[in-house]
Amino acid sequence: MKQVFINLAVKDIAKSMDFYTQLGFTINPHFSDDQAKCMTWSDTIFLMIMGHEKFKTFTKKPIADTKNSFSGWFALSVESAEKLNEFLENGLKAGGTEPMPMKDYGFMQLRNLEDLDGHTWEIFFMDTTKIPNRD
Repeated sequence: MKQVFINLAVKDIAKSMDFYTQLGFTINPHFSDDQAKCMTWSDTIFLMIMGHEKFKTFTKKPIADTKNSFSGWFALSVESAEKLNEFLENGLKAGGTEPMPMKDYGFMQLRNLEDLDGHTWEIFFMDTTKIPNRD
């Protein structure tokens, strides 16, 4: 089975853990300790949130200031437009920000959410039955 682990440097593990829990992630204790928490999105997608000191042990590069610089974004799909809006509303209530307005392409709606450290998530719902034919 293939799995995806996304690793993010965060300033406050406890606050980030609360933020992601409010979005629907669950804590995986098997890959968690005092310096890092493994947050589960699905059976195959995991988010590792690590304090800066632990994160620095994996790289010689400086950690990006994602509040002021864009270093990449991560996309997650949800089951419906309602789940998309619910996810974003939960993220905003938990302290996240929505840096751009929602985009609606007819077959796909997407919204962006920045977490407490400025990491950008693109959350989308795609109805494949509405994708225009590309003849």
